[in-house]
This record gives sequence, C-alpha cells and structure tokens, in this order.
Amino acid sequence: MEKASLALSIVSLTLAVLLVFQFIDTQQQIASLSSQLANANRVVEELRKSLQDLKTTTISLENTWRTKINITTVEWNITSIYEEAKESVVEIKTIYRFGESIGSGFIYDTQGHVVTNNHVVEGGVEFYVYFLDGSAYRATLVGRDPDTDLAVLKIILPEGAGISAKPLRLGNSTELRIGEQILAIGNPFQLTGSVTTGIVSQKGRLLPSNRGYLIPGIIQIDAAVNPGNSGGPILNMKGEVVGVATAIESTTGGFSGIGYAISSNVVKRIVPVLIEKGAYTHSYLGISGTEINSLVAQELGLSTKKGLLVQNVVAGGPAERAGIRGGNRNIEVAGVVYRVGGDIIIAIDGNPVASMDDLLTYMVERTNPGQKVVLSVLRGGDVINVEVTLSSRP
Repeated sequence: MEKASLALSIVSLTLAVLLVFQFIDTQQQIASLSSQLANANRVVEELRKSLQDLKTTTISLENTWRTKINITTVEWNITSIYEEAKESVVEIKTIYRFGESIGSGFIYDTQGHVVTNNHVVEGGVEFYVYFLDGSAYRATLVGRDPDTDLAVLKIILPEGAGISAKPLRLGNSTELRIGEQILAIGNPFQLTGSVTTGIVSQKGRLLPSNRGYLIPGIIQIDAAVNPGNSGGPILNMKGEVVGVATAIESTTGGFSGIGYAISSNVVKRIVPVLIEKGAYTHSYLGISGTEINSLVAQELGLSTKKGLLVQNVVAGGPAERAGIRGGNRNIEVAGVVYRVGGDIIIAIDGNPVASMDDLLTYMVERTNPGQKVVLSVLRGGDVINVEVTLSSRP
C-alpha cells in the first residue's frame, strides 16, 4: 500500500515538474511573440512613414509638373497666337498735307477692309497699308467715327488680286475677366510686328473722344502699348480680337503701365455701319451725371447705394422733353462736390445702371436714334418709369 502511495506521489511530482517546464516554455514563447509583434509594428510604422513621404514627394512632383506644363502651354499659346495673327496685322502710314504718321490696324474681312483708330487716319489725304511679309498697298478711307475713335480703310488691290491674310475673329469683350491674359500686336515706334503681353486690368472705363463725348466699355490693360500701337488688335488667349488699342495713360508720352482699348463689342456695332454708310449716328439722351456711392446715398437719405445721379439736363434734349430732372443744389461729400436734387437713374429698359458706363454702353451697343427707351429713376423716394425717345447726337 505504501509502495503504491509512493509511486503515485512520484508520478504526481513528475507531472508537476513537466507542467512547470511547459508553463515556462509557453511564457518564453509568448515573450518571443510579443517581441516579434513589437518589431512588426515598428516595421509597419516605418513603412507608413515611407509611404507618406513618397506621397508627399509625388504630390510635389505632380504640382511641379503641372506648373511647368502650364507655363509651357502659355508660352506656346503666345507664340502660336502671334504666328496665326501676325500676317493679319498691318502698319498704316497716313500722309497729311504736311507730314505723316504711323499706326496699326487689322484685317476685318475678305474684302480688304482694315479696322484702325479714327485718330490714326483723321485729316489724312493718302493712306498706305504694309504687311509683315513686305507687301504694301494704297488704301481708301471708307468711314470713321470720332465718338468711338474707330475708322475703316479699304485696301486698293490690283485687278484680279486678292488678300492672302485671313481676317481676325472678333471675340465677346463682355466675357473678359479681370486678370485674364491678353496680347497686343502692333507697330510701336515703327517696330513692325511687335507683340507684348499682359492682363486685363479693369473693364468699363470711360475715355473722352476728340469731340468730348465719352467712349464706354473701355478695357484697361497693362500690356505695353506705345505710339504706333494705335489701331492694333488686343487678342485673348483664343486668338480673338477683344479690343482695339487706342490710348495710354502717361505723363511722359511713353508707356507707364496703363493702356486703353476699345471693346470688341463696340467694334461689332460700329464697323459694319461704317462700311455700309461711311459714318455712324449715335443715340443721344442729353444729360450729364455721376455715379453715387454709399456716402452720397447716406447724405441724401437714399434707399439705394448705386445709380447714376443726373446733375444737368440739356435744354431741349430728349431727357428734358421726357421730364427727366437735373440737380438744383450742391453738396460736398468726402471733398467732392455733387449737384443733387435731380433724378437718379437705376435702370434702362430693365437693365441695371450703376454708372455712366452702364448707361452709355447700353445706348451704344443696343439703341438707335428715334428709339424709345424706359428709364427707371428714383425721385422723391419713389421709383418711376419714364419713357424717352432718343435723338441723334448733335
């Protein structure tokens, strides 16, 4: 019995020892696995960081690639647009009774009509057109409009000859955006076929014409234009004419970063009539005024902060006949004197008017003498509609 009990004890002890060793081995395996898992986590983290760095590098390279591609594309567009348009831009020599002058122009149609500025040809007795390839022709004056500074010449071609240069396409100047890139091609200082580039600095400027009337819809550009550029095309990046170079703002006579161009939408309106009739008759309202701002509106207790303040009404003109009222007293706001007490035009035929440019642009592009328009005016706190029959400019 005692032997059996001893044997059982020995077996139990042996099992216990085996279990202890098994436990120790298991713990060692667990520790080893934990160490391997920690190492695996470190590897995964290092891979994650490497992938993130690779992604950042890829994005950087992609952005650099895109930037380079964009720059290359712009440079290519400037070159290709110039190559496409250069043969259609001409130098114009105007011979006067005493002296001569140089300007620019561009081919308008397949009949040989050339668009330029009125001030390039005004007073001339002979006109010559020179192409970049060296060919030259005499031209006749077809028509001109001093009030928009536009003129049209027609090339005199030999019998049976034609124009090889393609007409330039007219774009929609209304679609131009501030900051949009443009090109100017012309002949500054007789440097034939010069191209400069810049941006649209602003739209809707007003520029006085030789007769004192304001040209509306003027495009302000910073592309370098100088004497000799007048009448040359301003092109967008589609190669379309969006303006005609006409003037610069300068105290020295040279370019100082501000150039002006007549909008292509005005060209579209005026040039066909010049070709057909030789002259353009503008609509006439017979007022002068200035736009209001929030300070003026506050001073006058107005409900609107935008509109055209009618300061003077021409006696016997369309506006006076329709009952439009001018100012009757002066006030000073922020150092500026305003003639107030008159009507404030806020719309023409339902189109909002916030400035003289808004009013004149609508009249030049969409009205004719004898046409009736409806002016919405603010008078005494009320908005009333006044029908006006436009006449011709005196």
